[in-house]
Amino acid sequence: MNGIPTVSIDQVPDPLPDGLVVVDVREPVEWAHGRIDGAVHIPLGELVARVGEVPTQGQVLVVCKVGGRSAQATGFLVQSGVEAVNLDGGMLDWSAAGRPMVSDLGEPTVF
Repeated sequence: MNGIPTVSIDQVPDPLPDGLVVVDVREPVEWAHGRIDGAVHIPLGELVARVGEVPTQGQVLVVCKVGGRSAQATGFLVQSGVEAVNLDGGMLDWSAAGRPMVSDLGEPTVF
């Protein structure tokens, strides 16, 4: 994917290892419907302004719904010196794999 560090869901440890930070770049309505517990929410449009909130120590897993926005975010973060990797397939693959999610709106779903 254009030199963007990328992993598929089967390459992501379950449960997630300590020290791995998940950054979710989806929009607030998507976040509210279902997300990875403990993820940091920074919508893609806010990432440049909020890049200081992304840890520079350890690895960062970047997610969106299918992997397009998170690929853009990963490219930006890597250029910013962050050890970031994009989740190809995004939250759709996360959910399909039965990985745990939380929601503000009852049963978690990928919106």
